[in-house]
Amino acid sequence: MRARIHNQVLFLRNADVPPFKKKGSVVRNSYFWALKSIADRAPFQKEWEFEERVWLALTRMLTSFAESGYLGLRETQLEFKSDEEIPAVLKPMATWYDPADYADEDDSHSWD
Repeated sequence: MRARIHNQVLFLRNADVPPFKKKGSVVRNSYFWALKSIADRAPFQKEWEFEERVWLALTRMLTSFAESGYLGLRETQLEFKSDEEIPAVLKPMATWYDPADYADEDDSHSWD
């Protein structure tokens, strides 16, 4: 999930957060609700926001769901632009991404 930090708030692109599906996988839907439950803001079709006070819980939750084996790495790992520093508490479940990996996507939801 592509992420950025601004003023000690972690933002996740809405398009990258696995969506809730009424008849979807129990694990995937549980993941959606778990993420939403610790988000400070998760508005419809907008970036999800996580204040610094929940980053440790977020990292632990991402690790737990990643280790379950039911979700892909891109769904459970935070991806930052290469010029952004990753805070130590997020490093276990974070990496940098190559913008070329997302070159084919519609950029209308870009935060640049």
